[in-house]
Amino acid sequence: MPLSGVRLQSDPTGLYRELRRDHGAVAPVLLDGGLPAWLVLGYRELHQVTGDPTLFSRDSGLWNQWDNVPDDWPMAPMIGRDQPSVLYTVGEQHRERAGTISEALEAVDPFALKRYAEEFADELVDGFCAEGRTEIISRYAKLLPVRVLARIYGFPDEQGPGVVKALNDLTDGNAGALAGRHFLAEAVAALLREKHAVGGQDVVSRMLRNPHGFTDEEIAEDLMVMMVAGHQPTADWIGNSLRLMLTDDRFAASLSGGRHSVAEAMNEVLWEDTPTQNVAGRWATRDTTLGTRRIKAGDMMLLGIAGANYDPQIRMDSSALTGGNNAFFSFGHGEHRCPFPAQEIAEIVARAGIEVLLDRLPDLDLAVPTEALTWRRSPWQRGLAELPVSFTPAPAYGAAY
Repeated sequence: MPLSGVRLQSDPTGLYRELRRDHGAVAPVLLDGGLPAWLVLGYRELHQVTGDPTLFSRDSGLWNQWDNVPDDWPMAPMIGRDQPSVLYTVGEQHRERAGTISEALEAVDPFALKRYAEEFADELVDGFCAEGRTEIISRYAKLLPVRVLARIYGFPDEQGPGVVKALNDLTDGNAGALAGRHFLAEAVAALLREKHAVGGQDVVSRMLRNPHGFTDEEIAEDLMVMMVAGHQPTADWIGNSLRLMLTDDRFAASLSGGRHSVAEAMNEVLWEDTPTQNVAGRWATRDTTLGTRRIKAGDMMLLGIAGANYDPQIRMDSSALTGGNNAFFSFGHGEHRCPFPAQEIAEIVARAGIEVLLDRLPDLDLAVPTEALTWRRSPWQRGLAELPVSFTPAPAYGAAY
């Protein structure tokens, strides 16, 4: 099955269920250009792949299909070769790189972070609160995380719109993916030059002061990974959680004033509509068996995070609330999982964004039928293309900060 098409956006749960029924826990799929890969849908199998870096390496150079990859392959930014970022390093080098990132992020003050998120959220809400109607994804969810990240990383706030477009083009894997990566590379290079000249207490300055002697190219690549991983999934976490709260009877009754329901909805989304659906990938270092499949050395394994979260052996009753269970794969697993400080940052920003919006516009309601909502076309991410809402017009707070 091609890992693309309308069905992947409109009914991914049903699609993964059918793939599991027809192929088992490890399903054969095709990427753009007809390139083969294995989509790991089983919870236990995904745990095995992500937990055994010796057998299933993050070294993309092992892929046995590189000779068939065209120069203009649109998935190249997401499945790179010879890229010096933390995503593709292994062993001790990876541990040092990941440790540098974690230390730089861990030093972010969570109280200051929450204040930044609320400040920017209020500013964004001020831009549409008097209108009585708006589109949440483009005017709010896609703008908030990158503005907060820009502040803590050291980027000028005015660079936000260009970075947002570049990040969206890159993660969607569309025709603008390569241009998006080029834009980000230039923006990051300029930031590094500035921080070399005038350091600070931001994330980028802390990474430049690391004791392991990484090159600017390596740090730049890691920053681009951090930007992609920090912005788009958090934006989708906001949008997907709001959609759940506005359309699901389990949350609708407690929408106004129900801050507890915000945390519940955010956790439920990480099971049911996780922003990161599939991840590329791991590569088999030798011939092996996974599930019932014979895997050849160099085969690509796609991490089917959404499919594994819905594995019926793990979630026998998918209609029941998970009750705070956080055994999902949404942040990955193993040595290449999302660093814990990055998870905390994403959660603080997403929750602050949702709570500010609901506090400011307590009668927020969906402005179109639920079935009219559409999802962005991406094999990797799950996020709404639009979320039109209506509400009682409210006054702007103004420049209160």
